[in-house]
Amino acid sequence: MNTTSDLKETVREKYAAAAKLAADGEQACCAPTGAARGGGCCGPTPAADPITTDLYSIEETGALPSEAVLASLGCGNPTALASLAEGEVVLDLGSGGGIDVLLSAKRVGPTGKAYGLDMTDEMLALARENQSKAGVTNAEFLRGEIEKIPLPDDSVDVIISNCVINLSVDKPRAIAEAFRVLKPGGRFAVSDIVVRGPVDQRIRRNVELWIGCVAGALEEDEYTGMLKDAGFEDIGVEPTRVYGLEDAQSLVQSLPDAAEIAAAAADRFMSAFIRARKPASVVAVD
Repeated sequence: MNTTSDLKETVREKYAAAAKLAADGEQACCAPTGAARGGGCCGPTPAADPITTDLYSIEETGALPSEAVLASLGCGNPTALASLAEGEVVLDLGSGGGIDVLLSAKRVGPTGKAYGLDMTDEMLALARENQSKAGVTNAEFLRGEIEKIPLPDDSVDVIISNCVINLSVDKPRAIAEAFRVLKPGGRFAVSDIVVRGPVDQRIRRNVELWIGCVAGALEEDEYTGMLKDAGFEDIGVEPTRVYGLEDAQSLVQSLPDAAEIAAAAADRFMSAFIRARKPASVVAVD
């Protein structure tokens, strides 16, 4: 496996390329094969991507700039599941082109606020342009990394994220940071890729699949354990899409021995909605 800085830079480069595609009116793609014009997105066509397709309703996307929709590389729709309320402050970790921030801003209304955090300059520029086109005034996009959130303690009501925490090279730190910035009683409500059972190490070692939202995924027990260790309670994992053999074949097609690996990966990966809550009061331990 490459170093932490190498992985982080590879993630940055690939998402910068995705932002450029979306800004040019083309579908952004999570896999390296999709970075080239005319290439597919985790498959021969954008529609072949089993992770990022069919996540939002027409009612949701119809009110947004097309570039925000084209830049979406998530694996779920956290804004639809997070039960956002009027007046809440929401933070989207790894906000990309801004689709979930803009949807969240609408849900929390003018008395609330939606922050987006991203480390890729190209995505931030695209998100801010999308915000301007959408006429959204109660949103703000911040530059930074999810392992070091540039917001104060106890400042956010809800943390959302869409297939980004699995890309972190220091997931315990990212989850601890989410806990830090949440207000007492605040909610962690993210969509992410989760693994059930052992996974072929050739997938874990493949950086291309890391960028494609697969290789960095945590096992379900690991994920819930990290949340518990950070101090969260009321932890739950709700599967939203399980990837079968055909899906696995499209995800690993760039690897040698793809057929063998796909068979081993089938039904192991799933998109899931992960919920947790920061306790309303934290009791100091001597």
